[in-house]
Amino acid sequence: MDKTIAVMQPYFFPYIGYFQLINAVDTFVIYDDVNYINRGWVNRNILLSNGNKLLVTVPLKKSSQNKLINELEICYEVNWKGKFIKVFESLYKKSPYFNEVLELLGCIFENDFKFMYQLNLISIKSICVYLDIDTEILNTTSNFGNRDLKGQDRIIDICKRQNASKYINPIGGIELYDSLLFKMNGIDLKFIKSNIVEYNQFKFNFVPWLSILDLLCFNGKDKTKLMLNEYQLI
Repeated sequence: MDKTIAVMQPYFFPYIGYFQLINAVDTFVIYDDVNYINRGWVNRNILLSNGNKLLVTVPLKKSSQNKLINELEICYEVNWKGKFIKVFESLYKKSPYFNEVLELLGCIFENDFKFMYQLNLISIKSICVYLDIDTEILNTTSNFGNRDLKGQDRIIDICKRQNASKYINPIGGIELYDSLLFKMNGIDLKFIKSNIVEYNQFKFNFVPWLSILDLLCFNGKDKTKLMLNEYQLI
């Protein structure tokens, strides 16, 4: 049986495309031992505020691009969990599925996280369970130990270790990968492109690609599950 794999950094409540990718593969690998990128999505995401984008951030201790993602510690000098929930409530309390999503958030935040990757790993897995996504999720720190390799060579090594015959990457990385190199290693390289699916966000003009929390608040579990299939493989 052919096995399909994907590799992505651990993002903070990522958008629907992230979960479409998880749902499209047999094994999803969390890339948590690579360098942190400032102003990326590891500890930030976007919610909807009166029709505009609002950036929400988890504070980190001495974050630096010289640190690996799995070395980033969450700063607890401020009550970031309480602040996040308060902001979330103020933005979405009138949305149709607010109570269900608030309960999901509460279950996630009951856990103690020292490191940012732990929060992201638990939240990603929790949302997968909520959406009935049964993809195997591994992380590079615990399972591969191949940091001596770089770029697509490392991805190919992960695929080989997992006996994967297909690798799927987000469409944004189409210029970074050599399909011939993957083919030479017996791996079919594909790219996933998410379709824009509009939904009501109160009475505002639609703002796409917000955090999965926005989509869940306005669509609920069942409609969101249908949206997991709204993509193309190229």
